[in-house]
Amino acid sequence: MKQNETMNTRGDWKPFSMSREDALEEVVRDPKLRIPFWKLNQECRERFLEFLQGTKTLPVTYDPFFKAVFHPDVHPERLSSFISSLLGIQVKVKAILPSEDRLSDGDSLLIMDVLVELEDGSLTNVEIQKVPYAFPEGRMSCYSSDLVMRQYARVRGERGKQFIYRDMKKVYTIIIFEKSTQVFHQIPQSYIHRGKTKFDTGLELSLLQEYCLVCLDVFREFPYAKDKNEQTAWLSFLLTETVEEAEKLVNEYPWLEEIYRELAMLRRKPEEVLGMFSDALKIMDQNTVKYMIDEQQQVMDEQRQILDEQRQILDEQRQKMDEQQQKMDEQRQILDEQRQKMNEQQQELGEKQKIIDEQQEALSKKEQEYKILMREKSENDQKLEKLEERVRELEELLKKQQR
Repeated sequence: MKQNETMNTRGDWKPFSMSREDALEEVVRDPKLRIPFWKLNQECRERFLEFLQGTKTLPVTYDPFFKAVFHPDVHPERLSSFISSLLGIQVKVKAILPSEDRLSDGDSLLIMDVLVELEDGSLTNVEIQKVPYAFPEGRMSCYSSDLVMRQYARVRGERGKQFIYRDMKKVYTIIIFEKSTQVFHQIPQSYIHRGKTKFDTGLELSLLQEYCLVCLDVFREFPYAKDKNEQTAWLSFLLTETVEEAEKLVNEYPWLEEIYRELAMLRRKPEEVLGMFSDALKIMDQNTVKYMIDEQQQVMDEQRQILDEQRQILDEQRQKMDEQQQKMDEQRQILDEQRQKMNEQQQELGEKQKIIDEQQEALSKKEQEYKILMREKSENDQKLEKLEERVRELEELLKKQQR
C-alpha cells in the first residue's frame, strides 16, 4: 500500500478513496496479504477492503481494535473516560489484567472482553456481546462475584493479618450489547441501565457489586435528545461504520479526530490490520462454537426436561390406568359374586318352583279325588233320599195295615 494514500494533501485524517478493484488488486498482489485475506470470512474480507478503499472505519467493538484504541499503556485517559461516562462517576484505569485473570466460561458470544483495575483498587469487567441471545442473569452475577473474590484474594494476600473488609473496593460489571434482547426493548426510553443491590425497606448499604448494561441498538435506533457529552461521543464512536459518519462525529467532538487519525494510519500496515481481523475472527469462531455447544446443550436440557415431564405424565397416566384397572377388577369381582348369588338364587328358585309344581300336582290330584268323592257322595245322597222315601212309603203302608 502506498504511503501517500493514507492522508490527503490537506493532512486531514480522512483517507483518499480508491476502488474496490484497486484495493483487491493490492491485496492479491502481495503474498503477505493474500493468504490471510482469503482465510477471513466474507464479512471480514469486505470490511477490510472497504477500510482500504477509505469508505469504512474499523470495527472498534471487536477485541483487537478496541484494545488498539483504548489500551491504557498507550492512551490511559481514553479507557478511563469511556468507563467513567458509562458508570456516571469519575474513575481512572490503572491497568488491564491479563487474560488468565478473567473468568471465561465460554458461555457467551463475545467480540470484546477486558478486565481492568482502577486506580483505587476497584475491578471493572467490560465485555461486548455480539448476538441477541438470552444473556443469563446468573452468569452476570457469577462474573461480578468472581471479581469480588479475585479482589479479596489479592487484597488479603497483600494485607495479611492487617486485612479488614473495609479494604475491599467496588467491582463493576459492564455489559455492552450490540443487539439487545426483547426485555430491554420493553423500556425503549433507556439505553443504559445501572443497578446495584437495594433493600425493600429503603435501607442504604454500600455493597460492592454494581452493574451497567448498555444497549447500542437502542441507542442508535431511537430518536433520543442526546446530550452532547462524553457518553454520547463514545457510544456513537463504537457504532460508527462509515467515514461520513466519522466525519460528522468529529465535527461534534473534535477530540475524536486523533483516534480516527490513528485508525486511518493503519492503512499503512494492512498486514497488521489483517492480523487483527484474524484475531477477532478467531475469537468469534471459538465463542461461536462454545455458544453453539451451549445452545445445543440448552436444547438437549429442554428436550430432556420435556421428556421427563412427558415421562412423569405417562407415569401418572399409567398409575391412573392401574388404579382404574384395579377398580374394574374389583367391580368385576363384585359382578361375579352377584352373578354367583343370582345363580344360587335362581337355582334355589328352581328348586322351590319344583316343590311348588309337585305340590301343585299333588293338590290337583287331591282336587280330582275330592271331585270324585263329591260325585260319589252326591250319588249316595240320591240313593239315600230314594231309600228314605221308600222307608216312608213302607211305614205308611204298615200303618194302613195296622188299622
